[in-house]
Parts: sequence; structure tokens; C-alpha cells
Amino acid sequence: MSALAKPVARLIDEFSRLPGIGPKTASRLTFFLLRASKEQVDALAEAVRELKAGIVLCRECFNISETPLCSVCADEQRDRSVICVVEEPLDVLAIERTRDYKGLYHVLHGAISPMDGVGPADLRINELVERLRTKPVREVILATNPNMEGDATAMYLARLIQPLGVTTTRLGRGLPVGGDLEYADEMTLARALEGRRQF
Repeated sequence: MSALAKPVARLIDEFSRLPGIGPKTASRLTFFLLRASKEQVDALAEAVRELKAGIVLCRECFNISETPLCSVCADEQRDRSVICVVEEPLDVLAIERTRDYKGLYHVLHGAISPMDGVGPADLRINELVERLRTKPVREVILATNPNMEGDATAMYLARLIQPLGVTTTRLGRGLPVGGDLEYADEMTLARALEGRRQF
């Protein structure tokens, strides 16, 4: 029999399911909310509800958005002839923080990983190829993570893109191998963008 009340134990369990949250952090968060005001707890609960209800995927690049077309795709000042392909929406934020990239994005929502049962059909690859066939794109930057899955995804994409006659580049290796874009600092990402090379 647990010494914790069921609602407390349940919230600890739910927090523990989040990435990077272990049992101790989950407990700390739960007990913080237990001591917080009702207004603070209600605001958090409402923010979580809004997250699921108010977010859609951009119809063009598949980044997260509040509207059918995200702010990047809707920005007429962006260079529409360059598309940076990333694994996750967090990678878009990381590259945008550099303030060096002025093109568009395409979010795959993952990487090819046979060990995890993720194949090309599970990603937004067909949509990327369709964009390249129908839009005047001169360069695709493959900005997948510098790890086995990211490299496999980049190689797969390069083989698909090559027959379309679009220049394909890969981020320079200023990024640590095995790391994730979301954790890279702005300077490292800026240098990786500058040092990209043809695939």
C-alpha cells in the first residue's frame, strides 16, 4: 500500500513519462504544484489543454503552428529557393536562433531508424519530394542530427533528391557527432550552416 494519495502518485507517474524527467524531478514538480495556488495550477492545466487544441502542422513545411501556414512559410522575405530539412520542430528553433538562415524549412518529424521501427514512410519525406518537384528550389540543406539515424536519413534523402537536379548540402561537422541540434549553441550552428558542403 502506497503512502501517497492516488492523485499525487498519478501525477508523479505522468511527469515521469516526460523525456528527461526522472522519479525525483517528477516528485519535486508534483509537490511544487501541490503547494502552488489554484490559479497557478489552473493556468498550467489550461496551457497543456491549449497545446493540444490550438496547434496544427504547417501545410507547407510541417512545422508546428497556430495557423495553416506557419510564420516562416508566410514570410515573403524568406529565400524560397532554399529548404533546410530538419528532424524535429525544436531544430527549427535552434537554427532560427542563429539569425543566419533566411530560407524555408521542411520538418520530417523523426529520422529513419529501423531499430525503432521508423521507416521512410513514417516521415514527411514524400511531402518533401513533392515540394521539390513543384517549387523552384535550388538547394536543400540536410540538417539532420549528426548521428547514425540522422546520417542514414540524410543519405536516403540525398539519393531521392539527386535525380531532381537540386543541389544537396549537409551541415558542416562543427556539430558534435551523436549530438542533437536543439542543444547546440548559436555560434556552433552558425558555423555549421556556413560550412555546409555538397552531399
